[in-house]
Amino acid sequence: MRGKEIRLERIMNRNTKKTVIVPMDHGVTNGPIDGLIDLSQAVNLVAEGGANAVIGHMGLALYGHRKGGRDVGLILHLSASTSVGPDPNDKVLVNTVQNALKMGADAVSMHVNIGAESEAKMLSDLGAVAVECMEWGMPLLAMMYPRGKKIAKENDVEHVKLAARVAAELGADIVKTVYTGDPDSFREVTRGCPVPVVVAGGSKTDDRTTLELIEGAMDGGAAGISIGRNAFQHRTPDKFVRAAACIVHHGKSVDEALKILKV
Repeated sequence: MRGKEIRLERIMNRNTKKTVIVPMDHGVTNGPIDGLIDLSQAVNLVAEGGANAVIGHMGLALYGHRKGGRDVGLILHLSASTSVGPDPNDKVLVNTVQNALKMGADAVSMHVNIGAESEAKMLSDLGAVAVECMEWGMPLLAMMYPRGKKIAKENDVEHVKLAARVAAELGADIVKTVYTGDPDSFREVTRGCPVPVVVAGGSKTDDRTTLELIEGAMDGGAAGISIGRNAFQHRTPDKFVRAAACIVHHGKSVDEALKILKV
């Protein structure tokens, strides 16, 4: 597993064992949204803020990643759907582990919606990719969201615990999932998952709300964050990432983080 260990250090801070990840895979789902019109600029800004890694599809690797400025880890996303498809919750494989290695990726990621009608196929794909990742020494981040007819509340702790544990059981090295709303309930998720859990950011909100989510998740045992729109759509993405990183890596408070945004 030496290859995985080496690559994991490229997307996680080797001292704190925590990570600040900025997903930028939205171009396939929603098209060229604000903040991702210029991929190269978007990557450079969050990298300057201290992001440990970015997530994106092939387009990010080809047109946006490592085009200048500070280096940042690359996680190549292997599954996708569009917002106008028959079932946006049905994520299908669009890339391979081997190709990710050729592209110089430090890790790969997969998206699975637990509870969706196509859950069985997504789980099958996740398991198959996890086996390939073990073969090639490639870290795997699994984005696990409770979504479907049986899911009344996506951040219900019982659903989130299940989603996180499924990913670990099938071979993921890092799990990304939603915040359950408070540190105590989120601690149930992290305690029940034997691999690091990072929290998603969700829809665009104000600075304090997002930073309080980060602080709560970290208090609940999170290994970091994977926040997209609240980072790359921020008026100053570099400062926002720097503020988030001070909570994740240095245990600073929300008020201390907000001071960074005011400089």
